[in-house]
Amino acid sequence: MNDDKGHNRKLMETCRTLEDYAEYTFRVREYAAEMPLDEAVERASTECISEGILADFLRKNRAEAKKVSIYEYDEERHMRQTREEGMEEGYANGLSQGIIQTAVNMLKLKEFTDTQIREVTGLAQEQLDELKKNINKNQIG
Repeated sequence: MNDDKGHNRKLMETCRTLEDYAEYTFRVREYAAEMPLDEAVERASTECISEGILADFLRKNRAEAKKVSIYEYDEERHMRQTREEGMEEGYANGLSQGIIQTAVNMLKLKEFTDTQIREVTGLAQEQLDELKKNINKNQIG
């Protein structure tokens, strides 16, 4: 379930606490974009208490709520960074495989010099020599 503000509107309307929590987390995220996370959590907590959003809970459990909010936000940011790094790594691996396949195709055509292949692919001569060995052993193709 997506408990972000604006999502699952029907459920939010029937559950005030969930709606308030979505508002609180929305504010934390919004403020964290422009200030340190602990300050963002503090500001969101203060505003929500003054506006009656999770007010009783935040008054009684402010320190714990702050710890949990910081942990959740850090975990969310970590997961997002991990996904982005994985995508970048996948892109780099795909690009590398494409370069190698291009070099293999050029070698098989036997119409290009090593210099031309290196210029097109950016591979070093040692890498090209290794590809040639593997092609000759039928390990690539």
